[in-house]
Amino acid sequence: MSLLIHVLACCFGLGSWVAVNGLWVELPLIVNILPEGWDLPSYMTVIIQLANLGPLFVTVMHKLRPSRMRESAVIYGVLSIGILACVLLAFFWDETTMLVGAFRSTAFFILTFFLALVDCTSSVTFLPFMMQLPAKYVTTYFIGEGLSGFIPGVVALGQGVGIAKCVNATNSIGNLTKDYIFQTHYLQPNFTTEVFFFLLAAMMCLSLAAFSALNRLPCTTELSTENLVPDTDTTVSVCSGLDNPAASSEGENSNPKPATEEADQPELAKPRHSVFQLTLIYFMVVWVNGATNGILPSVQTYSCMSYGNLAYHLSAALSSCANPVACIVAMFCPKRSLVLLGLLCVIGSVFGGYNMAMAVMSPCPLLIGSVLGESIIVLSWVFFTGTLTYVKVMVGVILRDESHSALVWCGAAAQTGSLLGSVVMFPLVNVHHLFQSGDFCNTKCPE
Repeated sequence: MSLLIHVLACCFGLGSWVAVNGLWVELPLIVNILPEGWDLPSYMTVIIQLANLGPLFVTVMHKLRPSRMRESAVIYGVLSIGILACVLLAFFWDETTMLVGAFRSTAFFILTFFLALVDCTSSVTFLPFMMQLPAKYVTTYFIGEGLSGFIPGVVALGQGVGIAKCVNATNSIGNLTKDYIFQTHYLQPNFTTEVFFFLLAAMMCLSLAAFSALNRLPCTTELSTENLVPDTDTTVSVCSGLDNPAASSEGENSNPKPATEEADQPELAKPRHSVFQLTLIYFMVVWVNGATNGILPSVQTYSCMSYGNLAYHLSAALSSCANPVACIVAMFCPKRSLVLLGLLCVIGSVFGGYNMAMAVMSPCPLLIGSVLGESIIVLSWVFFTGTLTYVKVMVGVILRDESHSALVWCGAAAQTGSLLGSVVMFPLVNVHHLFQSGDFCNTKCPE
């Protein structure tokens, strides 16, 4: 029975962020079809931030009407909405409508909002439900949460989305036919976008089935009197709330330590930081979340697409895999030195700066048309994501040990950074058009 509960907990955690992660890794194929083109990621970052209305509503209801908030009913609801949204995406993701004089991907945007609403809300509902189980099952749940980012990346790698080649095309002028232009021809992926969305729906169904089984299991789910989120688990839990850091603070609310337990702990067990150190920590929280959740994702197309769809595909898929890998590294190799974390923050920002510089230089970035240029941009995105994810996780762990209120402020700072990043980048990309798109085969760049 114990092994069965471990499997169910892992499958339940899989449904937490699998939909949004799946959308990001599928973008290299989608951007070539939807009318927004290279601007599409900037729209998605804003939509995902708007979806945080879900956890905000749940949190407010917990405070004002706790008797009316049944977590099991909310979880059934959000998972059902997620399955329905994934299925509808498979049929309508490329449907457009005319709005304000241009075609818009209204169906894709609406369904993306509901998927983001599901995933953001899962952060403040799934974990409190898992707090009813002993700590060993909570750890397994976090493993499933990590797989929600890893599996879509691996599936996208197997899909081979949007790999392009240049083919000869003719340009007819009157009776004359000239054979001098190239057209970008995208090779067919191993399976279509529709199949990918159905796979996401299947993973959501698996999560719903696992939750239903966990919710119905007889008394193997006895309440644990121990601290259900020890340090090693907290490392992963902070990571799971990267796109909605309110999850961490909600998880803390769900399992406050008894006063007697607090009194029994020695004073040295709760490290204290100076005002300057806390200011530095919160600055890192705002900056790192702003960069990883708002600023850089908005321009990933401009940063990578000039090198070809293969570079964009690999950077999106491998970055998605780098996120849970960094969480695992943080769990087994935690480093709390503020000097080291500050250095890692700078290193990650350097990689982010390179990615931004290539976006600004689009459609003619450095080393365009070379394998070296493609390799550098892919590795830069992977190290950018992995390094700053490690910083986010360890900063969250430090603030959790500081105090409960410090972790709450950490969530607020992270959400502020994510919101500011996406709001600042949206007009730069879509209104002022500071970033230029190009055609892989026909863009003429100076030697």
